Amino acid sequence: MEEVIVKPVIAKEILESLKAKTEEEKQVIVHCCFPASPFLGNLIRIWHSTYLFDNQSEHRSKLIHAENISISPYWTAVPFMKDFWFTLIFSGLPKGCKSFDLKEVIPEEGGFFVESIKRNSSDVYRVKISES
Repeated sequence: MEEVIVKPVIAKEILESLKAKTEEEKQVIVHCCFPASPFLGNLIRIWHSTYLFDNQSEHRSKLIHAENISISPYWTAVPFMKDFWFTLIFSGLPKGCKSFDLKEVIPEEGGFFVESIKRNSSDVYRVKISES
């Protein structure tokens, strides 16, 4: 005999509370391309002090996770003459944000910088990285 599983009823107040928390926890995914380089032995890394700066407010979204790139002090080798892709995941941007900058705030020259990225509804982006 099969056991019948009854779908639970969740109180409307709890659902609304969870919806608000989900909106607070939204994340921003940025797929980054480091363009092909004619130089052998290129190394790159990302610092924890990389942020998304909202152009309409003082808000900055923190780097939560990085894929396919090392976090400082470690380095990642870049293939010779091939575009190199990595992914950065940031905490959510404010609802009113229309555009933002990706900036690596570091104590040396050569930090990554992408200016005025236009916000979209999915909060998933593809950008080409340049040095500031």
